[in-house]
Amino acid sequence: MIDIVSDAKRFELLIGAVTDYAIYMLDPNGIVTSWNSGAQRFKGYKASEIIGQHFSRFYTDADRAEGQPERMLQIAAEEGRYEAEGWRVRQDGSLFWASVVIDAIRAEDGTLLGFAKITRDITEKKQAQETLEQTRAALFQAQKMEAIGQLTGGIAHDLNNLLTVIANGLDLLSRNLRDPRDLRRLDAAQRATDRGAKLTQQLLAFARRQPLRPQRQSPAALIRDFEPVLRRACSANIDIEFDLQARTHQCDIDGPQFEAAILNLVVNARDAMPSGGRLQVRTSAVALDAVKREAVTRSAGADAPAITATASEFVLVEVVDTGTGMPPEVQVRAFDPFFTTKEVGKGTGLGLSQVYGFVTQTGGMVEIDSTQGRGTAIRIYLPAAERVSTEADPASEIVDEHGQQAGTVLIVEDESEVLDIAAEIFQSLGYQVHTAQEAYSALDHLRHSRNIDVLFTDVIMPRGMNGIELAREARKLRPDIMVLLASGYPIPALSAEFGALDEFAFLSKPYRWAEVADRLKSLRAAGSS
Repeated sequence: MIDIVSDAKRFELLIGAVTDYAIYMLDPNGIVTSWNSGAQRFKGYKASEIIGQHFSRFYTDADRAEGQPERMLQIAAEEGRYEAEGWRVRQDGSLFWASVVIDAIRAEDGTLLGFAKITRDITEKKQAQETLEQTRAALFQAQKMEAIGQLTGGIAHDLNNLLTVIANGLDLLSRNLRDPRDLRRLDAAQRATDRGAKLTQQLLAFARRQPLRPQRQSPAALIRDFEPVLRRACSANIDIEFDLQARTHQCDIDGPQFEAAILNLVVNARDAMPSGGRLQVRTSAVALDAVKREAVTRSAGADAPAITATASEFVLVEVVDTGTGMPPEVQVRAFDPFFTTKEVGKGTGLGLSQVYGFVTQTGGMVEIDSTQGRGTAIRIYLPAAERVSTEADPASEIVDEHGQQAGTVLIVEDESEVLDIAAEIFQSLGYQVHTAQEAYSALDHLRHSRNIDVLFTDVIMPRGMNGIELAREARKLRPDIMVLLASGYPIPALSAEFGALDEFAFLSKPYRWAEVADRLKSLRAAGSS
């Protein structure tokens, strides 16, 4: 008998010494009958405080209201064991995530004597798993958005080539038409072409390849000047409020694109409040550390890709509505191009994607905070500009007052239709035109012809050499040659791939006759200064 007591005592000492697990006994009704040091360490109760109490006090109010503690004991009694994970409550009211095992203890005759309960605090493990899942989701979303961005950017580039042909063909036709009916038809076709060009700009906006013309300006001032348009965009049953802090930083942003982004958000908010509601547009200055910046980027839909913003000071622009809100499955896809919850014909699905593309291309971040039935808040974080003096460059204001003199141009374009229309534009401007469809042929032409005044080349071309490389080689051969680049991709996207392009003039596709003429005029003025 002495040996048995000694063994029981040693076992009790062993259990009592375990600190990583709460190990204790319950009677058949769930009353705590023993308590070890591990239970005291992460539940907070001393043995004298908890023995004789019902174990349900470790559960949340919601779990107790659902009868979960009793159900767990019932399952353990019927099946011999119960295992689960869930939130548990410490003595101080704080929560921890627990792994729980309950084993039924029976006498030899099968009588239920009670339960052995083992609980482990696995909060850190759960947080690590959640972080891993968020990282995986962020990576997947980043890859998806990048793939969609490349696809939409490529489509927009091809569309711009087509629109260049159509728009300039219409411009050239208009110079010879006199019949009012023909002119009206032509005007309708030109308006449709302009709408197509705007659509490609929205696609490029999502792909972060739209041509931006950033200037240092105040987002609050832009919104204040744009306020009448925003008010007209709302229904009469919507109460729109503006809270625009005057003492916010300036940002390097494209004003028209910023206004378009805010208008998109206001229109979306209006559509989410068909019965009326409250809409707020606010600006403020905020400072974000690296942790908060990462959290903001992950909140954009289903964990948006990592944004390039590294600044600590931002201008926060918020558009907050009391509308229908978004369920989680809609938030996941909110920034996807062509995704919309509106009826067929009511929206293109490009509004939020344009916002996303503009903000990220500007170096900022965008965040969605939405609850179904309560409303949505879209927060745009724009990096604050450095506080430096901004003086206009006098050279940028040079205007050619003497008109332009015709010369000889070498046009390099791999798309035959675009090449033909570009040739017609330059011919109509009085130029003698030479053409090539790839860079090596153009270089050969430059080596054997000394009378080329202008090189007008597309950037993206086949067969190894692109238009930028061609332009640099042309400058080596002919340092005085005027170079004009054209592309459906904007300068920031091209610069990221090919390096700085400040040495060359640039035209965005689809370009028009008047734009070509103006750019040539500027090139000649700069060359003669």
